[in-house]
Amino acid sequence: MYVIIVGAGRVGLNLSQSLIREGLSVTIIESDETISEEVAERSKAMVIKGDATSLQILEDADISDADVFVAATGDDKVNMLSAVMSKSFPNIKKTIVRVNDLEHEEAFKNVGIDVTVSPESTVATYLERIITRPKIADLIVLGRGSTELLDLKLDNKKLFGKRVLDYSPTENFIVCAVYENGELIIPQKDTLFQKNQKISVITKADYVQEVTKFFAP
Repeated sequence: MYVIIVGAGRVGLNLSQSLIREGLSVTIIESDETISEEVAERSKAMVIKGDATSLQILEDADISDADVFVAATGDDKVNMLSAVMSKSFPNIKKTIVRVNDLEHEEAFKNVGIDVTVSPESTVATYLERIITRPKIADLIVLGRGSTELLDLKLDNKKLFGKRVLDYSPTENFIVCAVYENGELIIPQKDTLFQKNQKISVITKADYVQEVTKFFAP
C-alpha cells in the first residue's frame, strides 16, 4: 500500500514512521524547506518539498499510484483543498484529514472526505475519561463514540473462579480477552476469571459505568 501524507509536523511524522514500520510505502509533502530537509535526513519516507495544493506537486508525489491520502497539516484550508484534489484520482481509496478547528468538521464531511480526525479533541476526551473513570486502566473510543474498549483489573470477588462465558457476552458488553501471566487469552468454554486479573471488555458507551462497577466494584 502506498500512502501520501501532507505535513511533516508531529502528527504527519509520527504517522509516517508507524506506517513504514508496518511495511507501507510513504511519501511526505512538506511546504517548509527547513522542515522538509530535516525530515528527509531522519526519515525513511520520501519527502517532497512543495505546496500540496499544487497539482504538479501531487503528481511529483506519484499520486496516481497512491491508495490513501492523508492531509495532516495545521492549516485546515490546505488540508481541505489538497484532499479534495486527491479525490479526483480514482485510485485513492480513502482520504483522511486532520481537522484543527472543529467548526470546520461538517464542511469536510460535506465535500466527501472519508475520515476526519481532531487530535486535540481526541486527547481531551481521553483525559476527561481517565479523570472521571479512574478505575479504568485504559480506554479506547471506537466508532463515533458509541462503543468503548476498556482494560480493567478484575476486583469482583464473586467472579473469581467462575467461567467467563457464563457472564459474557450480553447485549451490552462482551469480555473479549483476559490475561494470564501477561499473555492475552481469548475466552474459551473453560476460561476462568482470576483474582486481580486484567480483562478487556467491549461495551456500549452508555454502559461503561455499569460495566466498571460490575467487574471492579
